[in-house]
Amino acid sequence: MRRLRATLVGLTVVAAVATAGSLWLSLGRGLTPCRLCWYQRILMYPLVVVLGVAAVENRPRVWLTALPLSVAGVAVAASHSYLQVAPNPAKTCSIGGESCVRIQYTLLDGLLTIPRLSLAGFLILIAGLVAIARVE
Repeated sequence: MRRLRATLVGLTVVAAVATAGSLWLSLGRGLTPCRLCWYQRILMYPLVVVLGVAAVENRPRVWLTALPLSVAGVAVAASHSYLQVAPNPAKTCSIGGESCVRIQYTLLDGLLTIPRLSLAGFLILIAGLVAIARVE
C-alpha cells in the first residue's frame, strides 16, 4: 500500500507541475494558448485533483478515471506536436490569433516545445497508471 500511495503522490506531482508550468507560460510569460493547448489543459488540470484525492484516500482504481483523460491528452499533444513538425496551412487552429503550428517557447535548443512537454507529462501519467492497474 505504501508503494501505491507513493506512485499516486508522484503522479499528482507530475500533473501539478504540468498545470503550474502551463499557467506560468500563459500568465507569467504572456503566451496565448492556442486551441489545442486549451484542450491539453482541460485534460490535465482535473488530473491534479483526481490523483491528489486518490493519493490521500489510497484508491488504486483511480486509473479508471485518470487513464482515459491521459490517453486523450496524449492524442491531442501528439497531434499538436506533429502539426508543429509538419505544418499544414489548411488545418490550423487559432484562439487570440495564435496558430497551433507556431512554436512559442522552446527548451534544449528547440528539442522541447510546449506540446512535447505536455506529451511527456501525459506519457509519464499513463506509465504510472498502467503500473497501478497491473498491480490491482
